[in-house]
Amino acid sequence: MTHPFEIALETTLPATPEQVWEAIATGPGVDSWFMGRNEIEAREGGTASMDTGGHREESVVTAYDPGSRLALRTSPGADGRFMAFEYLIEGREGGSTVLRVVHSGLLGDDWQDEYDALRSGWPFHLHTLHEYLAHFPGRIAAPVFGMAPAADRTPEQVQARLADALSLTVPITAGARAHGGPDGDPVLDGEVVWADSERFALRSADGLYTFHHGSGVAVMFHHLFAPAGDPAEAEKTWQQWLSDTIQGA
Repeated sequence: MTHPFEIALETTLPATPEQVWEAIATGPGVDSWFMGRNEIEAREGGTASMDTGGHREESVVTAYDPGSRLALRTSPGADGRFMAFEYLIEGREGGSTVLRVVHSGLLGDDWQDEYDALRSGWPFHLHTLHEYLAHFPGRIAAPVFGMAPAADRTPEQVQARLADALSLTVPITAGARAHGGPDGDPVLDGEVVWADSERFALRSADGLYTFHHGSGVAVMFHHLFAPAGDPAEAEKTWQQWLSDTIQGA
């Protein structure tokens, strides 16, 4: 049985409508703050895709009004489930922009858990978009994804391992300084800019880094604005670091 849902949020961003449009309506722009590797055909009726760890999701562009409105909708599944996304852009005096996001659709039998995850995730993603536009305007990031199973460890134990590897103390709080990362790469030296019960995020001079600590798993979504060498190699290096950190003795 399906359940309808709608999540609506609004945020003010330190960027022009044109900059916000580039960030939400182009593949490289979305790569720089959201999840996965993205492609968006610049037309109504085009295809938008997101690849995360080899899992590809597609949607149809149902509205494409540059600088003003973008809408996407996934095809319904066998049970009728689908998701729709609408982004509305409005410029403000002083060069800022108001972005309104509406995420709606139909969820399945486990709708409550999925709805709660979506509702808690969107404020974080919009915060990351703000960080991107405020600190890396005009730059494009190489997305880095990684996931490591953590056996029967609790979210608190997963968080503690991540914190220790990044010279952080628990509870992790915004404003704390992090230091660490894979051997041989430029050391991650940054500030905690978000921390909640599910994730924490760091900003350094050359990247935005996110670590999710779930039950029995750790996931990372990074956006590297100055990756050393091949971004694919950077992803492999970070994946190894994550696996060693979570699964080590």
